[in-house]
Amino acid sequence: MGTDAYADAAGLVTRSASAYVSSVPTDPADDGFFGPASITWQLSGDLSSIVAGLRALLVQALHPLAMAGVDQHSDWRRDPVGRLAATSSYLATVSYGDRAAAGRAAARVRRIHEHVHGTDPVTGRPYAASDPALLLWVHAVLVDSTVAACQLFGTPLAPADGDRYVAEMAVAAELVGVPGPQVPSSLAGLRRYLESVRPELRCTPAAADSAAYLLDPPGLAEDVAEIWQDVRDGVIAALPAWACEMYGYPAPGDLTPARRTEIRQALGVLDAVYLGEPGVLEARQRIALRMRTAQRA
Repeated sequence: MGTDAYADAAGLVTRSASAYVSSVPTDPADDGFFGPASITWQLSGDLSSIVAGLRALLVQALHPLAMAGVDQHSDWRRDPVGRLAATSSYLATVSYGDRAAAGRAAARVRRIHEHVHGTDPVTGRPYAASDPALLLWVHAVLVDSTVAACQLFGTPLAPADGDRYVAEMAVAAELVGVPGPQVPSSLAGLRRYLESVRPELRCTPAAADSAAYLLDPPGLAEDVAEIWQDVRDGVIAALPAWACEMYGYPAPGDLTPARRTEIRQALGVLDAVYLGEPGVLEARQRIALRMRTAQRA
């Protein structure tokens, strides 16, 4: 994909870091919707989170109505880094912010969604970003991707932690407008829901474009571009087999322990680059201190 059609990814680390730092509170009024003892805080800071985020975007894009809304109403082609940074900022605010900050962020998203509607050119079906069915799809894929990436490349989850995470994250879906009873509250329920949506999925041209950009973004700093190839392999390894097939990717081979270690090392190096950005270390330290305090309580 050429940079004549899509803006390059220069500044990806810097802008993402800035968005993250601005979203981690220095003096929160309360512990937010999850709190420092939650599995949500643990997984949000896991080394595998970059794989989780990219996997989520690729799978989310396979819903033609969800992808049409992004393609027709956002500036992701002109400013994809800004789009990624805004998403990162929102997720960090909802995860770590106090209830008022998280509520304000969700309200902004709901207001934006009110104006995002149209017709998908591929299926001919109408869509609206405020449709709870589309909101639930985006939510469920993010939760599923977080668990999948963590199991492959992150800190191993205790048997009950997957269910706990799914149940905790239900509030995030409700914040953007999904009725509570529609939100899966267990891993089994989440996977049944995802399976039920599969007949609607397809790889539209817009989905293929977005995936190509995310897996091979032009304009990365040289040191980050080299690391990104391992990250890319990690994302593809974490994808469901059916998603690889829809995108036309070769089926990934078995993820050997050695290859898994290489990808984890690449994630660690990328995280070190991220940690060197202004304010990131301090934000991480604030989160870690609150988590330690919660463990002692």
